[in-house]
Amino acid sequence: MPSLTVNGHDMAYAEAGSGPAVVLIHGSLNDHRYWAPQMEPLGARFHAVAPSLRHYWPERWDGVGETFKIDQHVEDMAGFMAALGAGPVDLVGHSRGGHIAFRLAERHPQLIRRLVLAEPGGELDESLGGVPGGAGKQAGAFAAAAELLKAGDTEGAMRRFAEHTGGPGAWERRSAVRKAINLDNAHTLLGQIDERRRPYGRAAAESIRLPTLLVHGAQTQPQFVAVINALERVMADTNRVVIPNAAHGMSSDNPAAFNAAVLDFLGRA
Repeated sequence: MPSLTVNGHDMAYAEAGSGPAVVLIHGSLNDHRYWAPQMEPLGARFHAVAPSLRHYWPERWDGVGETFKIDQHVEDMAGFMAALGAGPVDLVGHSRGGHIAFRLAERHPQLIRRLVLAEPGGELDESLGGVPGGAGKQAGAFAAAAELLKAGDTEGAMRRFAEHTGGPGAWERRSAVRKAINLDNAHTLLGQIDERRRPYGRAAAESIRLPTLLVHGAQTQPQFVAVINALERVMADTNRVVIPNAAHGMSSDNPAAFNAAVLDFLGRA
């Protein structure tokens, strides 16, 4: 598979099509394969590019070191988009990848033409209606899953993490393909214990002036809808789409509807 060397690290990626670049950032326990249902439809009109973030498959990481941080992934993605040499790109981020996409839009807006945030992961600070200490729920889920992984219960770790994002039974409902991708990336849970993900704040959200599509699944968990609601209130230029018959993994739960929504947004003048 192709790769680009960014910040001294080889970032593998998948690509399809030609034309203006659309870059897709995967979320937790995933890699560029997560976007397989999007590559052909987006590639029919754009140059779709989906990288794997640092320490995700195909890399095998032992969980040791200080390079699994949100800021590291933001700067890696900024370097990756610049290295494409395609000028400003359309940027799509899901879950943890949506948080990274948000930070890229905040810090490197010159690299982005339009922004799609699909249930961006994280907490809200008090300026957006969050409560003090609200990050504890997310951090607690990450820590609990990581402890199961350390104890050798890999599937239990996957189940605990999946239930945080998808509710009871979320792991059992996942397809065999999605489970295999998650298991290939199980080791990254060790990095998420201390990834230093800051909550979303009003000043950061208001600073983003890019045309932005906010997307969530009709059957998703309340914490994701709360983030979408808060960002919609304060970001300058937003559209919102709800994907029917879909939860947090909307781009694989209902790829036809997700792809249509993204293509419609990206096709606007």
